[in-house]
This record gives sequence, structure tokens and C-alpha cells, in this order.
Amino acid sequence: MAKQQWTVSRRVVLRGAVAAGVGAVSVGAFGAGAASADPGRRVAVFGGGVAGLTAAHELAERGFQVTVYERRALGGKARSIPVPGSGTGGRPDLPGEHGFRFFPGFYHHVPDTMRRIPFGANPDGVWNNLVAAPQARFARSDGDDFRLPLGAAHLATATPEAFRETMGASIATALKMPPAEGAFFANRLLVFFTSCDARRFGQWEHMSWRDFVRGQQRSHEFRALLSRTLTSLLVAAKEDMASARTIGNMGEQFLGNPLEIGNDGDLDRVLNGPTNDAWIDPWVSHLRELGVRFELGAEVRGLDVRDRRISGARIVDGTGAARTVEADHYVVALPAERARTLWSPDIRAVRPELAAMDNLHTDWMNGIQFYLRTSPDIVTGHAAYIDSPWAITSISQNKLWSRKLPEFGDGTVADCLSVDISNWNTPGILYGKPAKECTHEEIARETWAQITGHLNDRGEVLRDADLHSWFLDPGITWQAEQRRNVNADPLLINTAGSWDSRPQSHGALENLFLAGDYVRTNIDLATMEGASESARGAVNALLDVTGSSAPRCRTFTLYRSPELEPLRQVDADRYARGESNLFDI
Repeated sequence: MAKQQWTVSRRVVLRGAVAAGVGAVSVGAFGAGAASADPGRRVAVFGGGVAGLTAAHELAERGFQVTVYERRALGGKARSIPVPGSGTGGRPDLPGEHGFRFFPGFYHHVPDTMRRIPFGANPDGVWNNLVAAPQARFARSDGDDFRLPLGAAHLATATPEAFRETMGASIATALKMPPAEGAFFANRLLVFFTSCDARRFGQWEHMSWRDFVRGQQRSHEFRALLSRTLTSLLVAAKEDMASARTIGNMGEQFLGNPLEIGNDGDLDRVLNGPTNDAWIDPWVSHLRELGVRFELGAEVRGLDVRDRRISGARIVDGTGAARTVEADHYVVALPAERARTLWSPDIRAVRPELAAMDNLHTDWMNGIQFYLRTSPDIVTGHAAYIDSPWAITSISQNKLWSRKLPEFGDGTVADCLSVDISNWNTPGILYGKPAKECTHEEIARETWAQITGHLNDRGEVLRDADLHSWFLDPGITWQAEQRRNVNADPLLINTAGSWDSRPQSHGALENLFLAGDYVRTNIDLATMEGASESARGAVNALLDVTGSSAPRCRTFTLYRSPELEPLRQVDADRYARGESNLFDI
């Protein structure tokens, strides 16, 4: 609830990319009617988030008969969530969400799928619903805030010296820190950008980002902005845990490609409306047109193994009835913490590497929305509250949406400040408790206090009187007896060395395929893009196993500056000899 202020067989013709090789196919349901399905074409997908929907999309376009089993809601963490009972006068409920999301320009897998989802008269489907966020704001408590314009910057980076000087000066100027600090950070970027793959996996994978940038040895401003804020704001990671390799890869996309060469679009993009309206609902409708079936309320409880194959999946459906699903192929597209509960001794005996998934770490990153009676001038884009103990970031949605907030709820909401809380383990400023130990009311008050403490220190930007209501991610549930919350949607947290614990999409179980942001991917981060990339990898593996002649799913790699490739070759020789990177001084 919102809180008031402190008080099916048929013929289908496949469209778009499928015309290249699949054409019209007969699509049938399986389950009770499995006998009518074509042999070898039935696929059960468990999980209806971005990974599961992507796998279903790619498979259906290639003529497979797909059923998606989802226990809660389609879209997973990416979905929007209506605030129950908030709509009046024929208006829809206010849109809530698990947390805001954005689509960096270097994302390619998700945008590629979006272009294949029809949306009204949009020439590129759902993809046309992405809009640029032109600014970011870095807010300080009792300090000057600054706004950073986003977009292609014409930096001279042809030589290492030019890179250090230009990037260092740009960072120091933009973030208002001493030139020496900017130069030092630019040099650390140069070390990473010129590192060979062997060093990235052998050395930087096993070091935290904070240690790599030597954050503990630098100024408070450096630690706050370049160690902590960039990781939490840009890639939803924790600087003291995430591997330098992973965060360095992201730095290579955000900072190492200033001209945005090869990007799909603007550096920072968001949807122009609630996620379900602008993306998820059109996607599900399109998948139904392709013949995909959905069973909501169905939860997989176990996988049966016979002769190094999955012979069936035990589920409990929406009525509470237990039954076994039989298919030719099984795609587990569940979050890591749920997928690993399915790895029985029989499964681990065939795929022993899956045991390492027990080492993968999850934590909390959930959102709260503040609905406002006014539209304050915070920033047209994302804001980071640098000194907030809960590592808070936000976005003002009304400025970027085509359908404005007054069209929702009771008609008096002018804007929505959608907030992500990234640190649920550090005591706050009002109650001295971490968010995990705060009631929902306390979370709302505490988050509001941390935001206003940053915005109102140089004049009143956000007033208590502006607050209409708030909505906390319903995945957070208060347990009164334990005096703490539980979280139905934890986030996979990248940690140093975790690459070794992440599985491939396919292994010795012939008809089992894994899709999710925990699977080894090029982007290597808990993101929608990682989920999409992993699903494509799972489908390609399935096509290989079945000997299918259908075109493989398109996959993309992250950008690397070609000008620095000779230096990476030098570094490969240095690493093989046990020497440090040329610029690591």
C-alpha cells in the first residue's frame, strides 16, 4: 500500500529477424497437451524476468514451443508495480517499482531485443521509448553540489600522456577535486585500459575496486566520488567488494570511450514511462503472438535427472497442485539464490562446477518512490547523494516521461522521486539503525531525511509539504517478531574472485541450460544486459545441442580502444614475465 505523508496451438507468422530463416511454424502448448507438440521442440523456461523472457523470445522466433513458468510476476526486478488502490477517477494506479533502472549506451543485447517488440507506430518498436537523461547531479551534505552534463566528450586520447592529462583535468574540473587526485585516477584508468586479458583475470579479478584505485590512501572527496559513488550510481556495485576487473570494464565503457564509438545510443537512457507500459507488457503480448505460453503462480521445486539429462521438473502451480513438467529442453532463468537450490546431489554429480555457486554473494538494493505534489528542480537525470550512509541515488521521473504523473493516481501527483537504497547495512542518521532493521515507516522517514539533508543545505529544494505519499518495494517485508525485514528480491553482488564461481550456460547435463546475470557473460555484472546476454548464450547452446540450422542469437562485446591495443600486447609479455603493468607506478 502507498503510505500517506507521515501519518494454445495455432499458426503464427514470425516477424523481423526471423524471416531470415524460420518462417511460419506450428506452435503448440505443452504440459497437459504435450503429446501434440513436435518432438524435440518443447522448451520449459523457469523464470519470467528479463533472462527468461529473452530466452523465450529467441526460442519462439526459431520455431520452438515455449512455456514460461513464473511464480510471481513477469518482468522480474525490471517490472513496474502499481500502487494498490491509488488510482481514482478512472486514472490508473500510481506506478511503483523495485528500483529505477537505466540503459547505458553501451548496452546492446537489451536494445536489440527492444527493436523486435512492436509498439504502436514506433519504427523501432519499444526501443523508441528510450530517452536520454542529459545530466547527473552529485549532491553533498553541507557542501556544494554539482551537475555533470552527459554525452560525447571530445577528449584527446591518442597517446597515454594525452589520456592522463586530458582525462585527469576533466575529472578534476567536473568533480571539483584537486588536479593531483584527478591525474591519479586517470593513471589508474590507464593501467586498467592497457592491461591484457591475462592480467585482468589473473590479477585485477582478485582485487577489489577500492584497493585498485587505492581509495583508502586518497582524500575523502576521492573516496566518496571515484571509489564509492561511481560504483553504486553507475553499476549497482560495492567498491570494497566488487572486482577491479569488473568495475574497470565498466569504466572502459563510461570513461574509456568518450566519443561513444559503437554505442547503441546516448550514454544514459531511461524509459519514457512506467516499465510495464513502455516495455514489459508489449513484450509479453508479442511473445503470446509468437505462441509462447505463460503459467503464472508456478514455482519449480526440483529437477529430476536420468542418463545425464533432465527428465522432468517438479513444480507447484498457481492452484497449489504439485505436478511434473516434461519437456525436451529446460532453461533455468532464475536468480542465483533460487537457481542454486535446484542443484541436487544428482545434478551436482554431473555438473560439479555448479557447487561453486554457493560462493556467490547477494545483498540488497531496493527502491522507494516518493510521490510529490510539485516538481522540484533536482536534475533531469540521476542524482547521487554522496554522503548518505545508505548510498542513495534517485531520478525524477516526470521530466523524462511522455505520460505525465498527474495522469495517474488521484491526479495531484506532479512528480515521482524514484530512489534506490544501495546500503541496507549501515546505520542511518535518524534512528541509528540500518535499513534492514527499520520499519517501512522508518525507512521512508530516514531516506527522506538523507535526501533533504543533501538538497536543502544551500536553500530549500525539497519540502515536507511537497510529499504526497510513498511506496516501498513490496519485496521488502517487515518481520515484527524478528524486528527486521526480509527481502524477496536480493541482488547478486559482484565480489573479487567471483568469476571462478560463475557457471557457463551449458555443461554436461545435455538438455539443461542456464540464463541469468550470474552466468558468465562479457558484461559480467548483475544487470538487465547481463541477463539478456546470458539468455542468448543459453539459446545458442541449445541450438548447438539440437543441431539446429536456425540463425544463432546475435551477441556483442564491450568496447576497447583500438589505439591502446599495442600497449596491451606489451602488457601480455610483461605479465608473462611476472612484471607489473607499464603504467602501474
